[in-house]
Amino acid sequence: MHASTPSTGSATAAFGGRRSGSRLPAGLLIAPSILSADFARLGEECRASLAAGGDLLHVDVMDGHFVPNLSMGPAVCAAVHAAVPEACLDVHLMVTDPAAYVEPFAKAGASHLTFHIEVVRDPRPLIERIHELGMSAGLAINPDTPAEAIVPFLGEIELGLVMSVYPGFSGQKFIERVLPKTRALRDAGAPSLRVQMDGGVAPDTAPACRAHGCDLIVAASAIFGRTDYAAAIRALRGT
Repeated sequence: MHASTPSTGSATAAFGGRRSGSRLPAGLLIAPSILSADFARLGEECRASLAAGGDLLHVDVMDGHFVPNLSMGPAVCAAVHAAVPEACLDVHLMVTDPAAYVEPFAKAGASHLTFHIEVVRDPRPLIERIHELGMSAGLAINPDTPAEAIVPFLGEIELGLVMSVYPGFSGQKFIERVLPKTRALRDAGAPSLRVQMDGGVAPDTAPACRAHGCDLIVAASAIFGRTDYAAAIRALRGT
């Protein structure tokens, strides 16, 4: 049974929001995660991964509190947006206070914003604010958080994200036991809901992700750690 669509009218039409929603193709999407890109050549790396077949770019934001690492802020997002202004920027907030970052990332060019259910009691006000600013909204769960934690809100968001590693660092081993969660989100959500897997996804684990209902695959080192980005992306697609 699909989650009901909210009656507030605040939801955006599609993943990617006003900036990118109409430009993204249907079907499986591959999102190169710039966490593993060469930061000395970040603009070039972004252009290369998109030219190689990436559909959008994934931007991991860490605050050193919710996860044990620090990473990119709005300034980096703005720089990426300037380098690839037509790209959909999928921002994943791994932070304890996501509300503080919504407007800065909207101004920096983000198309989509995902935050973690573990850090909020009621995600609805934040979802509404993200929509008001023209972005699509997503909810994420860590490997130990059940899918049921976000199922009640699937009708109000455009994306459900399942972490397949413990967030904080790229290059970790894929946690297979989370796969039923993507299937649960796919079965509970509307057909338009994007179901994203993030963490340790590589050509050998991507088939299971796809088989369990995932239609948006995030890959960091599996793309940027290879010399042939196009071959890496084709392998993730299974083509």
